[in-house]
Formats: sequence, C-alpha cells, structure tokens
Amino acid sequence: MDKPVLAAMLSVLGTKLSDAEKMLFERFNPLGVTLFAKNIESKSQLKNLTQEIREVFGRDDVLIAVDQEGGRVRRLREPEFRSYAAQIDLGKTEEKFGFETTLQTARNHALLIAQDLLECGINWNYAPCLDIYYPQTADVLKSRCLGSDEKKVAVLGREMIEAYIQSGICPCIKHMPGHGRASVDPHLLLPVIENSTSELKKDFYPFWFNRQAPAGMTAHVVLKYIDDKHPVTQSKIALNQIIRGEIGFEGFLISDSINMNALKGNVVDRAHACLDAGCDAICYCFGTMEETTNLCENCPVLSDNSLIRLAKIKNILKNKPKVMDYAKIEKDYAQILGAIDKYVDQYDATETLRLMKN
Repeated sequence: MDKPVLAAMLSVLGTKLSDAEKMLFERFNPLGVTLFAKNIESKSQLKNLTQEIREVFGRDDVLIAVDQEGGRVRRLREPEFRSYAAQIDLGKTEEKFGFETTLQTARNHALLIAQDLLECGINWNYAPCLDIYYPQTADVLKSRCLGSDEKKVAVLGREMIEAYIQSGICPCIKHMPGHGRASVDPHLLLPVIENSTSELKKDFYPFWFNRQAPAGMTAHVVLKYIDDKHPVTQSKIALNQIIRGEIGFEGFLISDSINMNALKGNVVDRAHACLDAGCDAICYCFGTMEETTNLCENCPVLSDNSLIRLAKIKNILKNKPKVMDYAKIEKDYAQILGAIDKYVDQYDATETLRLMKN
C-alpha cells in the first residue's frame, strides 16, 4: 500500500541533504521539494542533489520544483545554464516582430527551460505568471508579467504551458486569480485589492483561458469585494467561488509560500488555514529544522481529491520530449530577445525575504 503523502512542498537548507533532512523526508513523505538559488552551485551538484532527493523519498515521481520564470526570477543561472528573458520582455517582442513570432518565442522560452530542468532532474516549474501588468503593479511583479492585455497574456501563457507539458515538466500557473493590481509586495505586507468583481474579470481571464492547466498557485492578496477578511490563499470564498467556480480551475492548487509576511501566525496555523480553505497543498520555502519538523508533524496528508489531481501531474511527468534541434531553437530565441530593449530589474523578493528571516 502506498504511503500517505504529506500535503506540503518543503525546502532544503543547503546544496546536499543533511542527515536530519533525510530522516524527515523518509518519515513524513512530503509531496516534494522546492529548490532555490542557495541550493544550486553547479549543474553536476544539482544533478546529484535531485538524485539524492529521489533516493531518499523512494519515489521517481517525487515533485522537485523551482522558480525558473526568466529574468531575475531564475534559480538556474549563468554561466552553466542559459540566460532567459523576463516575461515582460517576451511580451515586448510583439512590438518589433509581430504576434506570431512572439508566440514562437514564448514557446521556445519554455522548451529551453524545460530542457535545462529535465537535465538536472527537476520536474515542476512555478511558471508561467499570468498576472496582468498595471501602472500600479508592485515592483516585485512588474517584470514577471507578459503584458497588460489579458488576451495576449492568456495566449502566450497557453503556449508556454503546452511546451512544458509536452516536455514532461509540470507547469504551475500563478498567481491565481490575479495579482497585478496589487501595489504592495506580499513578501513584506498583505496587499488589498479594492476593485469590484466585474473589474477583476480582466485579471481572471488568463486563468480562465488556461483553466485546464495541471497546477496553479494562489495569490496572497485580499480581494475586498470577494472576501475582505482573508487573503485568497486562505479564503474558502475566493477559492470556491472564484478559482474553482468562476474560473473553473480543476488542477492541483498549491499555496504561494506560507513564509511570506502577508500571512499571519506560525507556520502550522498558516498551513492549516490554507488547506482548510481548499488548497491541495502548501508551499513552505525555508526555515529551521525545528520549524520544518513541527510543520511536518502537524500537516495533514493529501486528500482523495488532491490525489486524483496529483495523478494527472504524474502522467505529465511521463511525457518524453520530442527530438528537436535545440541549438537552432536557442539561436532563434537569442536573436529575437537580443533585438529588443530589456526591462532592467534586479530586486529578488524571495532571496530578500530569506535574508530577512535569517
């Protein structure tokens, strides 16, 4: 009989597993692990780490995730890995090359990232971002948006989603049901969006258009006219009526990092609030071994419905990429992105928050 799976994506402290982490993973069997820049020092080291994770878990289908959107949000960095444009720069290629070229460039972006991830044993990418760009969009998110037109964002997002799935990588669309109107960074504070539900339909559209995506990540924002007391991640109303209801999303729903300052309480309280609201699992990004152990000891296992959704992800991981001329894809990608003005953005919120916590 299969061992129950803890409803949590955990993290690791270094570039290899400690004995304490091995014992914890063997004992509690979490959904998987999210890796960050602190866990990656070289391609060979990363391959060894992901292989070690699989051996400890005893599951080839253990989820090993990363944020590899492009731009500043890329955990696999040069010189050993390719350089990837920010999503906002992908969207900007339309101005010079037309929409068909932009579609192909978005697809190439995902195909190349997928190849990098697969080579290193990673099978889940927290991408693409389907948030809409607004003048007031928080700096943490601006460069990560594909544009300000919801239909353009939706179609480019679908191109990337399909490329990841085709390659055997599970994409995770974010931040549901739309984060772009927030002017506050949820890593630091809780954003409150005061627009009406009818106005927010624009923000919902890319997620509705891609509602068949296998996985999605929630937003730590309060939508005042939907639930003025809880952030979406911990709101039964928002998850049931908007994400599962109006948007019609049927995939696996994971919380954004519960370590962010937008959420209140200890990590166990935060996790329970997310799962009670309707998230399938929580994402826990960093902390002490004591805190991680406490979370594991008090976190539920995946529900039957969550296991059904997870089974669809496992099927995606079995996909074998088609034989492609990746050298040509990389050349075409570089030529297009090299010919546009780049959006300059250096602020890495996740790493900033980690340093604040340490």
